[in-house]
Amino acid sequence: MSDSIKTIGVLTSGGDSPGMNAVVRAVVRRGLSKGLNVKGIRRGYLGLIGEEIVDMEARSVSNVMQHGGTILETERCPEFELSEIQDKAIEICKKNGIDALVIAGGDGSFKGAQKLAHKGMNVIGIPCTIDGDISCSDYTIGFDTAVNTAMRAIDNIRDTASSHEKCSMIEVMGRNAGYIALWCGIANGAESVVIPETYDYNEVKIMKTIAKHRENGKKNNIIINAEGVGDTSKMAKRIQAISGIHVRATILSYIQRGGTPTCRDRVYASVMGAKAVDLLCEGKSNRIVAYKNGNFVDYDVDEALSMKGGMTEGLKYMYEILEDLSV
Repeated sequence: MSDSIKTIGVLTSGGDSPGMNAVVRAVVRRGLSKGLNVKGIRRGYLGLIGEEIVDMEARSVSNVMQHGGTILETERCPEFELSEIQDKAIEICKKNGIDALVIAGGDGSFKGAQKLAHKGMNVIGIPCTIDGDISCSDYTIGFDTAVNTAMRAIDNIRDTASSHEKCSMIEVMGRNAGYIALWCGIANGAESVVIPETYDYNEVKIMKTIAKHRENGKKNNIIINAEGVGDTSKMAKRIQAISGIHVRATILSYIQRGGTPTCRDRVYASVMGAKAVDLLCEGKSNRIVAYKNGNFVDYDVDEALSMKGGMTEGLKYMYEILEDLSV
């Protein structure tokens, strides 16, 4: 075990995602089992610079895994981009005896971790975002729960769309990535999926797809729109005005961020949280824990953030399959 690490701070940052509580639980209990002290930092980076720090014990994380959200709470903290605010955070860590931070969050949270790492703070990042858009990892905590929540909601919308012979355009979350939309497109048998990675602003193509299905006897259509594409309600109105086909827009929004985490999210979160502690005990820091090619691995924070996402081969292949299956 590294002698330099005696106390770990854990925080959840940015948007919440189902499974964050399992991460916190794993960090606390794995840390305690290794003889470390663990402190919880409330409300992310904002709480760190506000010194909202509490001691964590094994009982502090009892019966939390089944709940969505995060018991430590989270807030956005735009001011953390400022160098003097980062220096303040490090000073607060020193004041409270925190030798390393485990940071659960997405891309923005990792950029904050990277800044701290460059200033000498020991950090470990864990990918927690429903968007699935952390390029160094094949999986992010919360994605499975979010996509299952969206899938069930779209199934319900399909029922009523079938009854009224309508076209439903459904917006799912995902920020600038189309993973949730694409997965739901396949799982829900959508007739069309619009994602930022492939969208060319050709709404005529969407209209032709709807018309083609109607010619083939399909009276109801499901179009899944990723939020990064744009305003779904306005798009639905434009398509309806030009095509004459009734298009009903539904924005699923934040229901995808809450709810009971799935088994996969709980298990992966637990393993990643424990691995973060193990890395620190091995003397490693400034790492991002990831799931890659079936294994739990870790990357240097700079290397991880330099990896690019976008239209990967896997995403392209899934999109091609969806188009064939929707015919």
